[in-house]
Amino acid sequence: MATWSDVRRIALALPGTSEIESHGRPAWTVNKKFFVWDRPLRRSDLAALRDEAPDGPILGVYTGDLELKDVLLASDPDAFFTTPHFDGYPAALLQLKKITAKKLKEIVVEAWLARAPKRSAEQYLAGAARARKNR
Repeated sequence: MATWSDVRRIALALPGTSEIESHGRPAWTVNKKFFVWDRPLRRSDLAALRDEAPDGPILGVYTGDLELKDVLLASDPDAFFTTPHFDGYPAALLQLKKITAKKLKEIVVEAWLARAPKRSAEQYLAGAARARKNR
């Protein structure tokens, strides 16, 4: 089960990331753009989801595009979900208690890559490739 400590550790390890407060909750940005954020369910979300509304910590995840959002939603419907608030917007919601810290890292890195400046993303990917090669 992933935790907020895992989110913070993973996000802040990525180049150019800042932790800010948005609506009294933590959010992580790169290039002044959110890529992951604490997103509790709102009254309208609860009304839309009804009995399907999950409990526990919810992470908002920027997906870069609607196609990737659909892929994430289909890949693990127990963990990923959306609400009408996010219709037409490239972001999904993730129940932290439904994934491992290892899977969380993949998700956070992909969200960061979608928002990071191109040069930073390229440098990060090149460094990750070198690290894999040297193992």
